Amino acid sequence: MSVLSTLPAGSFTIDGSHSRIGFSARHAMVTKVRGSFNEYTGTATVADGVASVNVEINVASIDTRSADRDGHLQSPDFFDAATFPKITFASTSIKDAGADQIVVDGNLTIKDVTKAISITFDYTGTATDPFGNVRFGLEGEAEINRKDYGLVWNAALETGGILVSENIKLEFEISAIANK
Repeated sequence: MSVLSTLPAGSFTIDGSHSRIGFSARHAMVTKVRGSFNEYTGTATVADGVASVNVEINVASIDTRSADRDGHLQSPDFFDAATFPKITFASTSIKDAGADQIVVDGNLTIKDVTKAISITFDYTGTATDPFGNVRFGLEGEAEINRKDYGLVWNAALETGGILVSENIKLEFEISAIANK
């Protein structure tokens, strides 16, 4: 099935209370640390099988369930939220990728460094909720190297290896609501 032809036409806003933009990274080479950004805005437009997406994330809203770690991630060692308060993504193309999947290509900007990335999404459906909102759902992930965006801080481990992995998995659970 073509996802792009299935999506309802119109303009949509990401429903922040029913969506998640998160990440995971290896910690000390043996476990994963997961986190998310709690404040973001995003829009999508769908018309005649063509779509576009724009997202803006508030870096200071990072949440890894550790205030100390969140503070370190907001510091100049990582995101430098005071100087670079936003992460942005703007799609350059969206295409069908097989049964119930789309690939969203676009430009991800972190710390004023922009790189092209590709995100594969599973289409989870379209529905009208009890409040009359038309919404569709997508779940996807991509992997980036944080050093490509100037996030270079690390610490060597006595046992070999590093404290924080360079490769970061980005995780998206999106519910988009049609604008009325």
